[in-house]
Amino acid sequence: MRNVLTNKWFKFGIVLFIYLLWTLWVQSWWLLIGVPVLFDIYISKKVHWAFWKKKNVEKQTKAVEWIDALIFAVIAATLIRMFFFEAYTIPTSSMEKTMLVGDYLFVSKVAYGPKLPNTPLSVPFTHHTLPFTQSTKAYSEAIQWPYKRIGGLGKVKRNDIVVFNFPAGDTVVVGNENPDYYSQIRSHANYMEQVAKEKNMDLTPEEAWTFARNQIWKEKDIIARPVDKRENYIKRCVGMPGDVLEMKDAVLYVNGQKEENYATMQLNYHIKVTSPFNQLKLQEMGIALDDIQYYNNNYKLPLTPEMLEKIKAMPNVVSVTRETERGEVFPYSEAYPWTRDDFGPLPIPKKGETIDLTIENLPLYERIIGAYEENKLEVKDSVIYINGNPADKYTFKMDYYWMMGDNRHNSADSRYWGFVPEDHIVGKAYFIWLSLDKDKSFLGKIRWNRMFRFIH
Repeated sequence: MRNVLTNKWFKFGIVLFIYLLWTLWVQSWWLLIGVPVLFDIYISKKVHWAFWKKKNVEKQTKAVEWIDALIFAVIAATLIRMFFFEAYTIPTSSMEKTMLVGDYLFVSKVAYGPKLPNTPLSVPFTHHTLPFTQSTKAYSEAIQWPYKRIGGLGKVKRNDIVVFNFPAGDTVVVGNENPDYYSQIRSHANYMEQVAKEKNMDLTPEEAWTFARNQIWKEKDIIARPVDKRENYIKRCVGMPGDVLEMKDAVLYVNGQKEENYATMQLNYHIKVTSPFNQLKLQEMGIALDDIQYYNNNYKLPLTPEMLEKIKAMPNVVSVTRETERGEVFPYSEAYPWTRDDFGPLPIPKKGETIDLTIENLPLYERIIGAYEENKLEVKDSVIYINGNPADKYTFKMDYYWMMGDNRHNSADSRYWGFVPEDHIVGKAYFIWLSLDKDKSFLGKIRWNRMFRFIH
């Protein structure tokens, strides 16, 4: 038996079988080029592939053994990260109380099928920027592959907690990435329009946008990123391809049905009190220190339905009112005067679906047509042109999703930057292996009740 296990043909057969299964999974027949390489490594041994080793030497030095182990570890970890799962940390409160700041989790790539990297040449264990630098790319765009997703265990389902590449992260203001590039231009353009109005000057929205864009490019360092190197975001998928969404008074409706009330979903409330709350009491309820805003016997707190009832029952509470806001949201058009708590009805695009394209509904789909599906989109004399041809219809090439945070009033989500294309989906939040509370110290930082917990 021992002779069989050490036989070179047996080793070659096992490795070849695994390699061919992987090739079949990836469905890239170019990988068959690797078969002769494996044959030479295990059988013919004509090429000295392990160039760091001395040839025909049985006993290698410790240094060579360490190099062997390091190379194996890097390759194995890279393949696991690319095809199976990836570690992720919750950086913001947008998903509280479902996911907490300081949660460390594994994201399953096989849940929806791993997508092959658009930029395969990159430094191992990095995302988009080299460590200890602000903008030095950790990848090369010398080779760029088109979008391809290989077989997985299933597809995205409504209410899944999904990790995806930030759609508005294609262009980045270096050193000032939050808010995103487009929000910064929009804010500056709105300011310019307001100033022009006060001075009785003629300035169209298009002129203000162009001026603001030119200004930010002149003053800031701007870089572009491919899809797979954009920031990773985590939200709940509330809208599927083909769905119709509508938000009424902070309540979400999907295809006319009221969304399930999650016990962990939060909204902001203004609370008037006769005396301040005990801060430790608020922390025991699960309210982070950063979320406690107090001013002149008034609090602003994000609360779940259960927390809301506890607050209302406190003797020093005079009144509780839900926060309302009239700020602009997607698609930032006068034709759609929506807010974060009242918007829609909004249809979610589905692959293969054909829509009537008009000047009125173009704001909903212009980023899909131009940026995500890489067409040349122009409007001349109220006529829409796609790739130089007049267009009054459009057929979508991909499925799209609508993502929202459970912390509804503290989440930069689809309400602000729109649809998430299928080629931006990274994986499904699967398992929390560690959770640290930044408001605590030493062993008190560890949230023991959240460790080694599957995410539902």
